[in-house]
This record gives sequence, C-alpha cells and structure tokens, in this order.
Amino acid sequence: MSKGMVLVADDDTAIRTVLTQALTRAGFEVRAGGTAASLWQWVSNGEGDVIVTDVMMPDQNAFDLIPRIKKLRPDLPIIVISAKNTLGTAVTAAEKGAFDYLPKPFDLSEVTDLVQRAVDLPSGKRAAPVEAGDADGLPLVGGSPAMQEIYRSVARMTQNDLSVLITGESGTGKELVARALHDYGARKRGQFVAINMAAIPRELIESELFGHEKGAFTGANQRMDGRFEQAEGGTLFLDEIGDMPMETQTRLLRVLQEGEYTTIGGRRPIKTDVRIVAATHQDLRRLIRQGLFREDLYFRLNVVPLRLPPLRERLDDIEDLVRHFMAQGMDEGLVAKSFDNEALDALRAHSWPGNVRELENLVRRLCALYVEDVIDAQAVRLELSENDMEAAPIHPEGGSLTDSLHFHLSTYFKSHGQGLPPNGLYERVLREVETPLIELSLEATRGNQIKAAELLGLNRNTLRKKIRELDIDVIRGSKK
Repeated sequence: MSKGMVLVADDDTAIRTVLTQALTRAGFEVRAGGTAASLWQWVSNGEGDVIVTDVMMPDQNAFDLIPRIKKLRPDLPIIVISAKNTLGTAVTAAEKGAFDYLPKPFDLSEVTDLVQRAVDLPSGKRAAPVEAGDADGLPLVGGSPAMQEIYRSVARMTQNDLSVLITGESGTGKELVARALHDYGARKRGQFVAINMAAIPRELIESELFGHEKGAFTGANQRMDGRFEQAEGGTLFLDEIGDMPMETQTRLLRVLQEGEYTTIGGRRPIKTDVRIVAATHQDLRRLIRQGLFREDLYFRLNVVPLRLPPLRERLDDIEDLVRHFMAQGMDEGLVAKSFDNEALDALRAHSWPGNVRELENLVRRLCALYVEDVIDAQAVRLELSENDMEAAPIHPEGGSLTDSLHFHLSTYFKSHGQGLPPNGLYERVLREVETPLIELSLEATRGNQIKAAELLGLNRNTLRKKIRELDIDVIRGSKK
C-alpha cells in the first residue's frame, strides 16, 4: 500500500531520476516533472501529499509559486531543495512557508526521512507563510556542510520566539547569528540590543541590564533605562553569558520565569516582552560544576542550542569568505585584489585560532598593504607568521610552574584584545587550577584519597568535600 504521493519538480533529469527511485523504494508514489507549470497543474488537480521542488526552474522561481500553492492548499507540505546554498535561501524557504529546506547535494535517506515526517505531520501544524523580509546581504557566508546546518537551524528559529544559546569559539560570528535571528524573525520591527557581560564592570551589570532610578546609588543622578527596556518588543543579546555574576544570574532567572523585573532602586515590577539570545565561548556545564553558573538558568537559556563551528572545521568556506571580505573592503575604499590558488592553499593550511575574525583582519591588511593586484602564498605566509609572533607569548620550555602559569594567563589576557578580562578573575583562576590539581593528584595516587590529601597538604575531609563539589571521579581522577 502506498504511503502517499510525492510531487517532484526539478529541471535536472538525473535528480528527478534518483529522487523517483529512492522515494519509490521507500513506498511512495511519485510524479516527477521539470517545470513549475507541471507542478502547479498537479497541485490544482488536488494531487500529491508532499512536494519536493527545486528553487530555480526554467519557467518560474519556486519561491514565487509557493505562496500560490499555500493559498490553494495550505496543508500541503513543501520541501525545497537548492544548489544555492546560502542562509538567504534557507530563510526565504522558511518565510514562504516551506516545511523544510535541503541544500544540494543531499543524502537520499535524509530526503525520504523528511518526506515521511511531512506525511506524518497532522494537518494544521505544517508551515504557514510569514511576512517576508529582505534575505539579501546576510552576513553569514559559506557553503560547507557545517554552515548548511547553521543556515537550516537559523531559518527554523526565525519562525518562533524560543530562547537560543549560541556557543562557539571567539571570532566564529555569534553576534552575526544573533542579529540574523532578529532581523529575519517576527521581532524585526523591534530593537536588537546587545550587551557583553565581559566588557562591563561586575558592579554595573545589573544597572545596565535592568536600569536604575534616580538616587538608587551614589552617582545615580537621573533615571536610566536598562537594556531590557531598550529591547522591549525586540531581541536582547547577552554575549559572554558565562561571565555574568551569580547575583545577576538570579535576577535574570526571575525575569525569564516571571516575565517581569524591577529597576535598581525601583519598587514597581515592569512587565517585559523580549526574546533572549545568549552566547558564550565557555563550557557552561563546567562552570555549573564549579559553582559559577546556575544550572536552572542554563536550562532556561538553552532551549535551542546552536553551536558555531570554528573556521578550522569549515576550511572549504575560506575562498567564499575571502571574496566576501574583499567586497566589503572595496565598499570601504580598499583596492580590489585577488588571491591565487597557492595563497588560498596557504590560508587553508593555517589553524585559525582567531577564526573568521582573524581571516577578515588578514584579508583587509593584505588588501591595504600590498601593491600587487594578485596576493600570492608568500605574502600570506609572511603576514600570518608575523601576526602569530606578535600575538603569541613564548612558552617557557622547561620553566617553573610560575612561568607556565604566567604564559597561560598572558594568553588569556591577550584573548580579550584591548579590553580587560571580566572582574572576579582571582576566584575564577583558583577554581580553574583547583580541579586539574586534584584530578592529577588522585591519578598519581591511583585514587587513594589519604595519599592524595597528604600530597596536596589538605585535610582528608576537605579533599572529600572538594571532590563532591567539583564532581571528580575518584577512581579515575577525572570528571564524571
């Protein structure tokens, strides 16, 4: 018995053939054609339970046809496939009411699974069109599989109001993703307000977030709006959320639970309607184990997790990113350049500790400083080596423990650029050192807590307490 009929529209004969074969083997009936006109005719006749359609067809763009289909048959799920693998394509597909979007080339098993999910979804719960935005000029660039997953996730998240937690190394573009979620979502008419927890003194964070009343503290000469008030009806982006003080975390949790807050020095609760998007380069679960981050707040923020890949995991995107940054540079007055193949290979061979931000700075520097029209591999390697020598402190080979700690702390300070690390550094460093110290001591003593306590110079009960607090596996001397 057939599971249902799938209407396939693609002007590529080979794609129509493989889709027809795969879907037929999966138990579906298939009608396949190469034009938008044939697809519209089938839909008008009431045929089909699911549509799988390419975007670009000889007679019409599918994005122009989808609204007509949704108006005639709103419960007919549409799966869009496209070789134009950009965030704009994914966002437009979601805006038009597509059930989902798949970039070419795709895995046939993924297509059949997606078609099955579309058939099984109850009527009335399938995607409906939303007000379309301008999908041009989106800041995220790259066609790698890793970025395709990001595009699909972002496109889905623009259609709802859930809290999103973006994780990724510094320089991967977390704020760009947060802005895309806002600019192409339902709150785009509101304000996008960003605040970096690591850039604000700890004693001022609550005032910055929630605002304060006149006279609330010394120096409060007038009432000040907080970021929640500024973002009302829009999106509040909480960058480096792992650096938020515990007392502020408690207040933020109440806002997320109750939907209201009070200003510093205020008595009247203020209702708030904002979407929260948070980001961090830290491991929040580790901070939770160390007592530096509230677990209940983590689950409130991490409704939808979104991990951004480092550049070393998406090296295929480097050429697209270089073209993108050069085009931006030309708009700002830089002279147009090109990179030869050896130069691109040199870029792909780099480890990119600074990720996309590091690549952007390198491209701008090369375009500004080199007079040649074509950038070669020698120029790339020279700039990369000089930059690495300037940025990285020399590791003290064979040095003392103090020297090693000085090296790592120097690296940490430099990672914040011109700014300072967040306050509370002393306590944070002690906790960071304490965990591996106890783990290594237990490992060296094969889990013998008496010997480990003697080695550390601690009371045995104190060591036991710390093992529980830090969630350390005594047998292996490592975290559970």
